[in-house]
Amino acid sequence: MTELAYLDDCYAQAFEANVTRAAGTVVVLDKTLFYPTGGGQPTDVGTIRAASGEYNVLNAKKAGQDVEIQLDREGLSQGERITGSVDWNRRHTLMRYHTACHIFSAVVHEATGALITGNQIEAERARVDFDLEKFDREQITTFESKTNELIDRGIPVTIKNISKEEAFQIPSVFKLKNILPPSIETIRIIDIPGCDTQACGGTHVRNTSEIKGVQVTKIDNKGKNNRRIYFVLKD
Repeated sequence: MTELAYLDDCYAQAFEANVTRAAGTVVVLDKTLFYPTGGGQPTDVGTIRAASGEYNVLNAKKAGQDVEIQLDREGLSQGERITGSVDWNRRHTLMRYHTACHIFSAVVHEATGALITGNQIEAERARVDFDLEKFDREQITTFESKTNELIDRGIPVTIKNISKEEAFQIPSVFKLKNILPPSIETIRIIDIPGCDTQACGGTHVRNTSEIKGVQVTKIDNKGKNNRRIYFVLKD
């Protein structure tokens, strides 16, 4: 079972761990800061250094309770001690996008009641799909303005683990009650006070001011009641 160290500290950039399994260019560690692709957030990349040399991390993905890490070459062996380093510029960009998605989605939901039907974060842009019947481009502009207003407030973003009983008292989390496996006893909550409170396993910034701002770049009609909105981060 791989310890997911990024859940406790999204800002940690380096870590030490042991190789618990190695098969060609794929390794499993007992601990990782490399975020595995999931929840609309792409994988972290970076480097791993060991006595046998230096390796580039190309991809990380969940495999049961482990995280499988794809390297650019073979060479690591089971039991080897490693030091891993996350590509911080990429990670921080993805963190900014992820928190921005939470804010933007909350703004749209508050104004329209629309639920998210999908999302995807990239290093260059993000998109969020909504269950929206009407396609009002003027309204989208107000969503952008409201999102940027919240970002500019510099709202602290907190991450906490709470019992599922406590979590299910939060309206925005309650809808997960019949989705989450019964074995889960604690739920990781991302809280942006006055804006959004959600269960989430991704990485986020500590303060909305780090996002700087968003700009909607494209709006697509993806079928009945499915509206897709793309945005980029402001520099």
